[in-house]
Amino acid sequence: MSAFDLVIRNGLVVDGSGSEPFHADVGIRDGLIVAVEPGLDAGREEIDATGKIVTPGFVDIHTHYDGQVTWEQRLVPSSYHGVTTAVIGNCGVGFAPCRESERDQLVRLMEGVEDIPYPVLTEGLPWTWTTFPEYLDLIASRDYDMDIAAYMPHAALRIYVMGQRGADREPASADDIAEMCRLLGEALDAGVLGIATSRTIFHRSSDGKSIPTLNAHDEELLALARVLREKGKGVFQIVEDLHLPTASLGSMRAIARAAGRPLTFPIGCGNSGPAAWPRLLEELSQANAEGLTMRGQLMPRGIGMILGFELTLNPFYTTPTYRSLVHLPLAERLQELRKPEIRAAILAEEVDPDPALVLGRMVREFETMFLLGDPPDYEQPPERSIASLARARGITPEELAYDVMSEGETGGKLYLAMANYADGSLESVGKILDHPDVVLGLGDGGAHVGTICDASYSTFALMHWARDRASGRKPLEDIVHRMTQATANLAGLNDRGLVAPGLRADLNVIDFEGLKLHEPKVCYDLPAGGRRLVQRSEGYVATLVRGEVVCRAGDPTGALPGRLIRT
Repeated sequence: MSAFDLVIRNGLVVDGSGSEPFHADVGIRDGLIVAVEPGLDAGREEIDATGKIVTPGFVDIHTHYDGQVTWEQRLVPSSYHGVTTAVIGNCGVGFAPCRESERDQLVRLMEGVEDIPYPVLTEGLPWTWTTFPEYLDLIASRDYDMDIAAYMPHAALRIYVMGQRGADREPASADDIAEMCRLLGEALDAGVLGIATSRTIFHRSSDGKSIPTLNAHDEELLALARVLREKGKGVFQIVEDLHLPTASLGSMRAIARAAGRPLTFPIGCGNSGPAAWPRLLEELSQANAEGLTMRGQLMPRGIGMILGFELTLNPFYTTPTYRSLVHLPLAERLQELRKPEIRAAILAEEVDPDPALVLGRMVREFETMFLLGDPPDYEQPPERSIASLARARGITPEELAYDVMSEGETGGKLYLAMANYADGSLESVGKILDHPDVVLGLGDGGAHVGTICDASYSTFALMHWARDRASGRKPLEDIVHRMTQATANLAGLNDRGLVAPGLRADLNVIDFEGLKLHEPKVCYDLPAGGRRLVQRSEGYVATLVRGEVVCRAGDPTGALPGRLIRT
C-alpha cells in the first residue's frame, strides 16, 4: 500500500517562506503534506511537475464573495488564479448581522461600494440568517472549491445595533458601543476572523450615501479593537483615505496597539501630486519596530477600471443621450451608438452634470487610459494612452474612446489606471513592494463585477514582477511569499501558506514560463442573469485544496473540498 495519496513529482518547490527554490517531490496523505524531499516512493496518484514550480495555494485576504458564497460553490474568478483560501467581509460591508428590515440598506451599500447589482443580490441572497454566527453556519453547511474565512463587517454591525442612526453616521453612544462589542465577541467565539471597517470617502451606497462607518470615532474603533485583545484572537482590517496630503498611520497604530493583534490596510500611490507612500512606509516600519503587527496590502498593478459600453462605466455614462439608451439590450444599444447623429450628440453633451459624481470625472482621465488588448497589457507607456494616440491621429480622446468602444459584437474595452500609475509606470508599485511589511492583495474577488477583474492579481504578480518586467524584477520566491505564508500568517492561518510537512496540502503546480493572462470577458451567469467580468489564465497545471485537485489545466474538476474556516 502506498504511503501517499498523491505525489507531486520532480517540481521546483517555491515553498512560500521566501527561501531559495529547491527541487523535491511533495508527498500528500489525508489532506496534509507529509514529505518534501527528492525520491519519494510512488503515490496512489501522481502529478508530474518536471519543469514546473510548486507553490503553496494563494491566501487572498481581501475578497468580497459575501453574497456569492451563499449561492455558488466555485469562487470564480479567484479559483482560476491559484487561490485556495479567501477572506470575505472586507471594507466593513457584508450581509450579517441583519434584520429583515435592514436588508435593502445592506444590499444598496454593497451595490454602491462593490458594484454588485441590486437584482443579483436580491435574487441570489437566501437571507436564512439574522445574526453573524447564523451567517457563518450557512457557509459552514456548504462546500466550495477553496476555504473561506470571514471578517465581521462593521457597517452591517453598526446598522444592526443603531438602526437608522447608524446608517446616518451619527456618533455611537456608550450603550451602542457596548452592544457592538458584545456582538463582536460573540462572533469571535463562533470563529470569525476579525472585524473590517472603512473610513474612506470613496465608499458609498448606490443611493449616494456614505458608508455608515465613515465618521466612526476612534473611541468606537478602539473599543472594538480591545475586544480582539480580550479574546486573544482576530485581525483588524481598515480602509482609510491615505491618499490625502495630511494622511498618517497614527489612528491605525492606536487601533493596533489597543488590539494587540494584526492590523491590515490598503496602500498604494496616486498618479499625481506629492507622493505620500514613502512617509507612510516609514511610519509602517516604525510601528512594527515598536512591536505592533501592521501590514500594508498592495495591488501589484494599477488600481483601475475596465470601461466599455457593455460594462458599468464608460466615459459617456453620465451623458443624457447615453443614459436614454442604457436600458437597451447590448446589440441594440451598439446599433444605436453607431449612428452618426447619436455619436455626434453624445460627444457634444455635458460630461458630468453632478459635480459630486467623482467617477464621472475619473472616466475621462484619458492620459492614463489605454486599449486593454488580448493578452491585456497592464503597464503601457504614456505614448500609448488614449490621449496620446488621439493627438497623433488629430482627433479628440473622446472620439477615439467612443469609436473603440463601438467596435465588434460587444464593443471594445479600455483600461483606466486611476492610481498606482505615477509617471506612467508601475515604478512606485515596485518600490512599495520591496517593503518587508507589505503583502499582495486587494484583488476584490466577487466585487466590482462590471468594472474590474483584479482577482487575477496573483497571476499578474508572478508574470509581471517575477518574470516579464524589463527592469525591477523581483525574486520569484519573494512574490510567492507575499501571497502565501505572509498573508496566511497575517490572518492567523498558520496551518497553510508553506510547502512543509504537517501543513495543509493547499498547493499549485504552475508552468511558470507558460503562465498567461487572457482578456477579461463578460459573462451573464450571476443570479437574475447578472453580468460579471471573468478573467481566465493559462499555466496552472493543478490547484489542490486539502490534497484534492480542484482545477486541472485551468478547468474545474468538480471537487469541492473547501470549507468555512473557524478561527
